[in-house]
Amino acid sequence: MKRKLLINVLIICVIFFSMGCKDKTTAQTDIIRVNIASEPDSLDPWLSAAVDTKAIFNNVFEGLMKFDSTGDLYPAIAKNIIINETQDVYTFELRENVYFHNDKHLTSDDVVYTYENLHSMSGDIANSASYSGIEKVEALDDYTVRITLEKPSSAFLSTTTIAILPRGYDNQSTFPIGTGPYKFVEYQPSQKIVLERFDKYYNEEKMPEIKTAEIYIISDEASVVSALKSNQLDLAIISSENAKILEDQFKIDSSPMNMVVLWALNNSEPPFDSEKVRLALNLMVNRDDIVNGVFGGYATKLYTNFSPIMKHYYNEELDNYYQRDLETAKALLKEAGYEDGFEIDITVPSNYYQHVNSAQIISSEAEKLNIKVNIKNVEWGTWLEEVYTNRNYQSTIIGLAGKIDPNDILSRYETSYKRNFINYSNPKYDEVIEAAAKTIDDDKRVALYREAQQILSDTSASVWLCDPNNTAAMRKDLVGYEYYPAGLIDFSAMRYEK
Repeated sequence: MKRKLLINVLIICVIFFSMGCKDKTTAQTDIIRVNIASEPDSLDPWLSAAVDTKAIFNNVFEGLMKFDSTGDLYPAIAKNIIINETQDVYTFELRENVYFHNDKHLTSDDVVYTYENLHSMSGDIANSASYSGIEKVEALDDYTVRITLEKPSSAFLSTTTIAILPRGYDNQSTFPIGTGPYKFVEYQPSQKIVLERFDKYYNEEKMPEIKTAEIYIISDEASVVSALKSNQLDLAIISSENAKILEDQFKIDSSPMNMVVLWALNNSEPPFDSEKVRLALNLMVNRDDIVNGVFGGYATKLYTNFSPIMKHYYNEELDNYYQRDLETAKALLKEAGYEDGFEIDITVPSNYYQHVNSAQIISSEAEKLNIKVNIKNVEWGTWLEEVYTNRNYQSTIIGLAGKIDPNDILSRYETSYKRNFINYSNPKYDEVIEAAAKTIDDDKRVALYREAQQILSDTSASVWLCDPNNTAAMRKDLVGYEYYPAGLIDFSAMRYEK
């Protein structure tokens, strides 16, 4: 134990030394230093799926479109988009002053290269499945690209945030090249990533004021807090507990994460194959105890598989849909044939302490209904294999990351969806999701996705708990920080007040 502690201390010391021995009394304004908790899963944006990695490298890469802090899309590399009436032909007019970080001028040829590659990549590779419906990609001239789909898709535009990469450059995995406001400088494994302002960035209005971004890889939150207090970090994502400790010294920003934390019930496993049992558990769970006891109050209670941060599509009529009622829950269990209760397993990835703590609260509540809960803590790799892939479990607690397009969130419950590990199957729901993906009328699309949320709640597909807040502590003179619902720490929007 002592040896392990010494090694951890030495690692932390090395990280802090690599930050440099800077004058703690003089605040720097030409650099921002932040942390992420994990190593990049890949420097190549087409291969990366990790949220931490995307949050950093979305500063380096840009797509035809970008998303703002509300999840709405707007033109990036494209300056104009023309969509035909049936939404199966998308024509993009490109900006003529876009350069890659290696000074290569971006043209239609790079966009064609990007989408032809994404379409032909194996479905096992991150991001590629979203582009399988492309029929052809054509360069109409140097700055106009037409993408034709095999069938209409109102969701396609949200996939065009994927990075446009330069044709002829094959070194993305070691030295990535994009078109974003910051360019890659270096990556020191287990230590840091360094980005630098790209002075040829096409959007002068959004040219960064801060020249350099240093991103330190620190997984231990005690070390993160120490680095903040010693002026070695300017901004850090922290837990709700530490937010309360630091709120007198730092600015605290907290916003819903567009994540759904849920008690996922395997609908094909007894007793969760009974809708009455699933409803009883929704009426049993004390969401306030989980929000306050696990997330320190920094979370929003949920009653369906959708976060209110995506307000354009969120069904606000489902707020407080389930009112805690133990007597009704007992009656429902009796009707379902479980008057004497039952015994169940909750399989929890042990590396997420919030999920473990939520399971413990649920276990305590379940005793009131004569339900015995066995909490099975497993390694993350085991969870991915046994629960997410093989569906070999009774119930689990997990957080499902949000997406920009509602179809990517709600299609998880479609009967035929490959990763529908909850085994939810409802023909009406499938019909609504399919109709929403095809409609070209935005009002109808909104109505259909709200109806889909309603169906999930009406049938108690699982027990939705909360959307945890993303909580950041930062220097008091740092302004411009915003939380983005799909992973981005936008350095270009930040600056220091003078």
